[in-house]
Amino acid sequence: MIKIEHLTKIYSGKTVLNIPNLEIEQGSCFGLVGNNGAGKTTLFSLLLDLVEPTSGEILNQGIKVYKDESWKAKTSAFIDSTFIIGYLTPEEYFEFIAELRGVAKEELNDWLENFSSFFKDEVLNQKKYIRDLSKGNQKKVGITASFIGSPELVVLDEPFSNLDPSSQIILKKLIENFYKNQNTTFLISSHDLSHVTEVCNRIVLLEKGVVIKDIETNKATLKELEGYFTI
Repeated sequence: MIKIEHLTKIYSGKTVLNIPNLEIEQGSCFGLVGNNGAGKTTLFSLLLDLVEPTSGEILNQGIKVYKDESWKAKTSAFIDSTFIIGYLTPEEYFEFIAELRGVAKEELNDWLENFSSFFKDEVLNQKKYIRDLSKGNQKKVGITASFIGSPELVVLDEPFSNLDPSSQIILKKLIENFYKNQNTTFLISSHDLSHVTEVCNRIVLLEKGVVIKDIETNKATLKELEGYFTI
């Protein structure tokens, strides 16, 4: 479970995030939506201890993320290309991440078979460094690496951007399989309301750092969100 208490972040006197209380249950797929500047990336950065809060705290499985790093062994993320190592091949990068997470090479190779349709023969065995892949395939590498070792929490920022339609559909199925069958919690930020309402069972809408809506998704959720953003 993720628990947020009295969390604020202030930059140059401006409050960019103010969340008094928010809890995210284990094994759920949690979506975060909002316009640019809503505070989505700030929240993820705070959650991953990339920046310090101005006040308040975030607990990951009961562990205060700013005071104890033991939560990191159970948490993974792909936010942007800075999370991958461009001078490695995808195979080398996957092996590096697997070693960090205690996954044997043989187990990794078998596990990567689950992503063959996602890779489309464009990622593995290409004899290319990650930096030389297309942006979409770089994203596939980063997302796939975040799944290695079956972490309890996976944080993904705009995972559907730069992916072609068939890859977006495959990714949604992969995410659904992981959170339903392996009890992995996903935190997903996206500008694509259709994708996030399809894959997430709960969505929070942020506006100027404040929670405006907290919705358990249903058939009417997409229209509700679209209605908000067209006002």
